Amino acid sequence: MRISLLTRREFITLLGGATVTSMAARARQPAMPVIGFLNGGSAWESASFAVAFLQGLSATGYAEGRNVFIEYRWAEGHYDRLPTLAADLVRRHVTVIAAIGGPPQALAAKTTNTTIPIVFQVGADPVAMGLVASLNRPGGSITGVTSLNLEVGPKRLELMHELFPAVTKLALLVNPSNPTNTEAETKVLQATANVLGLQLNILEASTDRDLDRVFTDLHEQKVGGVAIGPDPFLQSRTEQIAALAIRHMVPTVTPYREFAVAGGLMSYGGDIAESWRQAGIYTGRVLKGEKPADLPVQQVTKIDFVINLKTARALGLDIPPTVLARADEVIE
Repeated sequence: MRISLLTRREFITLLGGATVTSMAARARQPAMPVIGFLNGGSAWESASFAVAFLQGLSATGYAEGRNVFIEYRWAEGHYDRLPTLAADLVRRHVTVIAAIGGPPQALAAKTTNTTIPIVFQVGADPVAMGLVASLNRPGGSITGVTSLNLEVGPKRLELMHELFPAVTKLALLVNPSNPTNTEAETKVLQATANVLGLQLNILEASTDRDLDRVFTDLHEQKVGGVAIGPDPFLQSRTEQIAALAIRHMVPTVTPYREFAVAGGLMSYGGDIAESWRQAGIYTGRVLKGEKPADLPVQQVTKIDFVINLKTARALGLDIPPTVLARADEVIE
């Protein structure tokens, strides 16, 4: 299922209207269940994915403002705020916490709370992170959805190597504020680079200023391409990263289809919108009384491989027909 993208204004209007309606309805119906929605990014940057979550919720019979309230908490890229935001949701006695968008919010929700049910959405192994005991039997009061992002990181590096076999130095861009993803991605891709005979430079960015600096420094480092690690902040900056990559003439690959749509060279990763939709479905099922411990962690295994040919031409690159044939989508 492909979720259409909304403009910033459209989503803020949608969210604002729903919030006003929800507040008015809540005053009249205090017994209505409340979802505490916790995310490390911002509302407008996560617009299309948030709509996917609401669609999943709707599939279980819930509509915001009609029979459920949603308390939104956005960290705006400042992951250190997540524990405070999670604690605020706990104090408000929400019915369920939907920690959507990656490990930082999922870990903050679990660490802060031991009683309120939690539904998470991450792109990494929730067992390795300590979120659940196992995929089939999560245990405790937490379950959720995972998509293939960290697991297919080596494939993104292999694609760069296949397209540019003469390049001997690539880079991995990670967010140091997200140590769970950063450490895992760095370890796996460094091992992949060693097998491919590549030098892998590790670049770090957790602010917009960092991104400008990183791409400005790439020329001095003589890096032939950049793989973007899975991270909510980096995901929310797809348009900025795509523009910087073209300005500095650097081929890039990320886990997110939205990056290629925004003008990046290519993406290879899990279907994030679908994983948010599934998280919405699980949240609705918990609202109906199902226990997280009885809901196995859902794995969204669909992979999207998208190439932007317009960007390839702007970078002066020829994409081999064999690679184009493997793409799920080619943007002309």
